[in-house]
Amino acid sequence: MKKERSSFTGKLGFVLAAAGSAVGLGNLWRFPYLAAQHGGGIFLLVYLILSVTFGFSLMVAEIAIGRKTGLSAIGAFNKLNKKCTFIGYLAAVIPALILPYYSVIGGWVIKYLTVFLSVNVAEASREGYFDNFIGNTGQSLLFFAIFISLTAIVVLFGVEKGVENVSKVMMPVLVVLSIGIAAFVCISNGIQGKWEGLSYYLKPDFSHFSIMTVVSAMGQLFYSMSLAMGIMITYGSYMKKEVSLESSAHQIEFFDMGIAFLAGLMIVPSVVSYSGIEGLNKGPGLMFDTLPKVFNDMGAVTGNIVGAVFFVLVLFAALTSSISLMETVVSIIQDKFHIERKITCLIVLGGAFAIGLPSALGFGVWSEVAPLGMDILTFFDFLTNSVLMPIVAILTCLTVCYVIKPKTVIEEVSVSGRFKLAWLFKVMIYIAPVLLLIILVFAIFEAFGITFGGLLKF
Repeated sequence: MKKERSSFTGKLGFVLAAAGSAVGLGNLWRFPYLAAQHGGGIFLLVYLILSVTFGFSLMVAEIAIGRKTGLSAIGAFNKLNKKCTFIGYLAAVIPALILPYYSVIGGWVIKYLTVFLSVNVAEASREGYFDNFIGNTGQSLLFFAIFISLTAIVVLFGVEKGVENVSKVMMPVLVVLSIGIAAFVCISNGIQGKWEGLSYYLKPDFSHFSIMTVVSAMGQLFYSMSLAMGIMITYGSYMKKEVSLESSAHQIEFFDMGIAFLAGLMIVPSVVSYSGIEGLNKGPGLMFDTLPKVFNDMGAVTGNIVGAVFFVLVLFAALTSSISLMETVVSIIQDKFHIERKITCLIVLGGAFAIGLPSALGFGVWSEVAPLGMDILTFFDFLTNSVLMPIVAILTCLTVCYVIKPKTVIEEVSVSGRFKLAWLFKVMIYIAPVLLLIILVFAIFEAFGITFGGLLKF
């Protein structure tokens, strides 16, 4: 007898779990520094436009494929057309590679949270503190293990009792904390010079627009909205037919864009107030290197409180996304080999820890290992986010366009109500492969030092 597939209890459970997947380090860590590097307000505008057009269309396609087939990535593509099965395998590789290095960064978040909870903001703000921590083999491995173990515990409880229940608690708290910290930054008299940062972040300046603004925004879209990595297909397979797919996609988008916007509102003005516009050039180090200095300047008491609340927020966001990554890998293995969930979770936990070791050690004992001139963690990020995701997205769009046809997706969406934006979906699903190919080419060139910063610049 075929075992009945797990499912979310309803729309709220699905939206919060899927939004939890979309809202993660991509919003709170990656989005602010990319916005800072690529023109602030103009990056924000481009990201918004891409989200409501391209992002919406691809998300709808993936959720519909999952719900129609009732299977995770490999099984779903195989069921659509056996010749497309390889796409499912490519999609399955992505979360299996992201989960380990993502959990390494999640370990960094736990470490910083412990520092602020121990009322040690001065230590966290000390020059070189972050580099010393990630270069320490014992601490790096310890916090990596703690984070990935927390993730596995939630996934172990299953879709409804684990993923859904945790998302129902974490997502509302995450939203409240995001609004609270962003409001604090905007109204606090202790953050001097914040208006320059707010203006840079909120006011689109078209002189900062270039092709790389679009490339970076599109790349962030994949990372942030959990697209082209099998997650939305897997979550779609847990979605009940009566739940409105179109409105659910809109709500997930709203969560994703809202938290990303608030993250920029928290971080960009704070950094500008501390070190001026030039401080935004810190890139990925903004959260772990520059922000603790900002918190320290608020004073010992205020800085520790705000810092602790901020890293609780980041930890919740990181966990909701790592849970979706691990759940996707577990679901794929279960669908393929029909192994019990508990055993599958332990297999995935052990495999993820093994694959994550190079990323955890890549800033210490293995720091001399530099594939393509990158540290190991950055290499895995480049491989998954800049290469594999665009390839899977292109193949997914081509499958929808020329194998199953857009009407198949439209019919699946229409099962739970009229698809109001079917016209937008039909247009974007054909345009998307061209955009994605451009993204792929430019991202690879950029990785090899061939820059296009001035191309199409006003």
